[in-house]
Amino acid sequence: MRTTRCDWRRRLRRQGPRIGLALIATLAMLIHIAGFYPVAFLDQLEAHAYDARVRLFAQTTPDPRVVIVDIDEKSLEAEGRWPWGRDRVARLIDRLFDEYGAAVVGFDVVFAESDDSSGLPVLQALAAGRLRGNAEFRAALAELAPTLDRDARLVAALRDRPVVLGVYFSQRGEAGAARTAGALPEAAFNFIEFVEREIPFIHADGYGANRPEFQAAARSGGHFNPLYDIDGVSRRVPMLIEYEADYYPALALAVARLYLGEAPLEPVFAQGYDLIEALRLGERRIPVDANVAALVPYRGKAGSFPYLSATDVLHGRVDPAALRDRIVLIGTSAPGLMDLRVTPVANAYPGVEIHANLVAGILDGTIKQRPGYVLGLELVAAAGLGALLALLLPSLGAVRASAITLGLVALLVAANLYAWQSANTVLPIANLVILCLLLWVIDILYGFFVEARAKRQVTEMFGQYVPPEVVDELTERPEAASMEGENRDMTVLFSDVRDFTSISETLSAPELTRLMNAYLTRMTEVIQQHRGTVDKYIGDAIMAFWGAPLPDPDHPRHALACALAMQDAATALRAEFRARGWPELRIGIGLNRGPMNVGNMGSAFRRAYTVMGDAVNLGSRLESLSKRYGVGIVVSESVVAACPEIQFRPLDRIRVKGKQEAVRIYQPLSPAEAVAAADTLPRWNEALAAYAAQDWATLEARLNELQAAADNPKLIGIYRERMAVYRQSPPPEDWDGVYAYETK
Repeated sequence: MRTTRCDWRRRLRRQGPRIGLALIATLAMLIHIAGFYPVAFLDQLEAHAYDARVRLFAQTTPDPRVVIVDIDEKSLEAEGRWPWGRDRVARLIDRLFDEYGAAVVGFDVVFAESDDSSGLPVLQALAAGRLRGNAEFRAALAELAPTLDRDARLVAALRDRPVVLGVYFSQRGEAGAARTAGALPEAAFNFIEFVEREIPFIHADGYGANRPEFQAAARSGGHFNPLYDIDGVSRRVPMLIEYEADYYPALALAVARLYLGEAPLEPVFAQGYDLIEALRLGERRIPVDANVAALVPYRGKAGSFPYLSATDVLHGRVDPAALRDRIVLIGTSAPGLMDLRVTPVANAYPGVEIHANLVAGILDGTIKQRPGYVLGLELVAAAGLGALLALLLPSLGAVRASAITLGLVALLVAANLYAWQSANTVLPIANLVILCLLLWVIDILYGFFVEARAKRQVTEMFGQYVPPEVVDELTERPEAASMEGENRDMTVLFSDVRDFTSISETLSAPELTRLMNAYLTRMTEVIQQHRGTVDKYIGDAIMAFWGAPLPDPDHPRHALACALAMQDAATALRAEFRARGWPELRIGIGLNRGPMNVGNMGSAFRRAYTVMGDAVNLGSRLESLSKRYGVGIVVSESVVAACPEIQFRPLDRIRVKGKQEAVRIYQPLSPAEAVAAADTLPRWNEALAAYAAQDWATLEARLNELQAAADNPKLIGIYRERMAVYRQSPPPEDWDGVYAYETK
C-alpha cells in the first residue's frame, strides 16, 4: 500500500501541470454551461448540433392531416396582389367549409384594415352629402350596400365556423413596438393564474390584430410570432405571450385546441420551481422551456405538408378528399410577401409551415422536451468527464488516449441520439463533446511540447550511461531522473585489465585504440544488458553501478550476473583477439553493495553523473584484490547476503587501509565452477575455520589436499605465507582472523 501511495504521489507531481490545465479547462466549461460567462461560439455549436439532429431524423413523407392553402405566386398572378378583397377571402372560407368540408381553418395573416375597394364609403358619403335629396339613389344604395360591404361579407363567412385568426406581437426594440391595432382574441390565461409566480414569459409591448368585427366573429385567435436564436434561426415558438397581464396562445396551439373540441388548457408547473414545464391540452402534453416556448418538431424540408394553391381552392379545382376533415392553414410562400424564415431544415422556409409542424407535433405528442433538470445533468456530466479525462489521459499513450476519447465521444453521441429518438428529449451534446476533445488536445499538445522536451532532456542526460530500455522507462517516469544528489542502497562494480601496461607496450597506438574500443564496447554492452549504469572509463578500467538512476530492488543480483557475464565475454574476446593477433586480455572485477551518494557531481566546468562514498571505495579495493587472490571476481559479504541462489567460495576476512570495520570477501562461482568445486569447497571452509582457530596443523593438511587437487595456487600460497609468519610470530589471543592490508 505504501508503494502504491508513493507511486500515486510521484505521478501527481509529474503529471500535475497537465492535470491542472485539464481541470482549468473543465472549470471554464462549467462556468460557460452554468451561464456565468457564456461563450457565444459554444452556444452556436450547440444550436448547430440541434439542427443536425433535426435533419438526421427528418421524415420523407408528407403529413396529410394538415393542409396548407398557399397564397403563392400562381395565386397572386391569378387573383391580383395581396391583400385581396374581403369578399374573395370570404369566398375562400365558404368553399373550404361548405364544399371541401375542412375541420378547422387557421389564418397566418392579419386583417387589420377595412376593405374600401368596393367604393361603398364613397357612395355613402355622396348619399349623405350632394345626393342626399336623391331618393332613387339612396334606395339603390340601400339595396346594393350588403353586397358592397365586403367586411360584412367576411364577418358572415367567419361567424359560427371553426376559424382561428392570426395576430402578431411586437417587443421593445422593434420598429413601432408600442403601437397597437385591432382587437386581440380572448386570452388563454390572465394574471390571476400566475400572480404569485415569476415566470419569464415572452413579453410584448404592442400588437397588430384583426379588426374587432372579424375577431368577434371568429372562434379563436393566436399569435404567429416565432423566436429567433442568436444566429437568426427559428427553432422555437412561444406557446404563450404576455401582454398587459394577459397570456395569448400561439396560432398552432389555438388551432390544435379548436380541432380537439376546445379541449381544456392548463399549465403544468415544475415541482418546487416557479417554472412551467408543459402545457396540458386535454390529454396531450406540450413540453415547453423556461420561456414557455416549444421546440418546433420540424418534419423535414419545406413541403412536408400538402400545399394547395389558393386560387385553385377558390375556383374549385381541388379534389375535395384532399381537404375533407383536414386542418387548413392559410399562409403564403411567395417571396414578395416576406413570410420566409431561416430554420434548421432550410434557409428560406415558409412561416405557415412552421405552424403546421407545431400543430402536427401537438396532436402526435412529438414535440421534444428539454426539461429543467438538463442544466444540472449537463453540469454533472461535464464535471465527471473533465475529472475522469484529466486524471486518465496523462497516464495513457497518444494512441490509447485517442481511442478512449473517441470512445467517450461516440458513447455520448449514441446516448444523446437515443434520448432524442426514444425518449423525445433534447440533451445537450456540443459542450460535452467539445470538452472531451479539448482535454484530448491539451493532453496531446502538452505531451508533444512539454513532455517530449523532458524526454529529450532525460535521453541527453542518461543516454550515454544506461541501456536504451532504461532510458525508455525514465522517459515514462521523468521524476525518477533527478540529477540531484541523494543517498541510496546501491551496488558498484570495478573492472580492470590485468597487466595492461605490458600489453599496451606490444601494440602500436592505432592497434591499441582498436583493441580497447572493441573491449570497452563489448563490456559496456554486457553492463547495459544487465541494466547497469556506466559511470566512467578510467583507462582500461570500467566503473559501473546499479540502483540508479531508476530504483532497482534487485541491484545486487543484476550486478553479480553482469560480473559473471563480463568474465564469459572476456573469454570469448580472448579467442577473437587471438585470431587478430592481439594479446589476450584477462580482467579482474570487484563488487560491493552499500549506501552511496549518487547524483550529478563535479565543478562549474565539468560534471558527471556518478557515485561516491565508502562503499564505492571498498568496491575499488575489492577489484585490486582479485589479482592478489587469483580469482576473476571478488565480492563483499553484503552482495553474498543478497544472492542466496549463487554459490560462493569464501576467500578471506580483511580490513582495508583506512577502514576499521572488517569485511568478508568471496569469489562467486558460475554454475560450471560450482560443479568443479564440489569436492574442494568443503576443504576450503575447513581450512578457513582452522586458520581462524590458529590450528596450523589442520590448516596445513587442508592446504596440501587443495594443492594436490590443483585448486587456486595463489590462494593456497597466501595462506601458506601467513601460516609460516604466524607460526614464528603467533597473533594475539584475541585475534579475530582478520587480515589488515596496509596498502591500497
